[in-house]
Amino acid sequence: MKFTLKYALCLMTVVVLLMLVACTEAENTFPKSETGQSLPKLLDLGAHKCIPCKKMAPILDELTREYQGVFEVEFVDVWQAENKSRAREHGVRSIPTQIFFAADGKELWRHVGFLSKEAILQKWEELGYDFEAAQAAESHKDIDAGEG
Repeated sequence: MKFTLKYALCLMTVVVLLMLVACTEAENTFPKSETGQSLPKLLDLGAHKCIPCKKMAPILDELTREYQGVFEVEFVDVWQAENKSRAREHGVRSIPTQIFFAADGKELWRHVGFLSKEAILQKWEELGYDFEAAQAAESHKDIDAGEG
């Protein structure tokens, strides 16, 4: 009897863990470029009322506009009740926290505190991403599309 109970508990634990992994993977889907490939992502976990976060807001907006289709920028206000689980999920202890993800969803680097636009782009370069070239290719594609 004890063996059966232990077996059932182990089986239930495995099922719960598999469900958690499946839910986490579903939440961490990455946007696709026009070619259908996933994009790298900068996730900024902060709050609209946090002073360093407020200073980063225009930087994140600029990056979103300038690098659309090249990498994704996402801001999550972790002080909002519906987003508190995202902070826990990513182990955030202080804000703002920026997490750089590869296109496959693998965390590459994280930083806590204010980060300038130049520092963000430099970090991407250190991580092996040449977004200046990708951005130039995107703008040439837009120009070519306008000529036809």
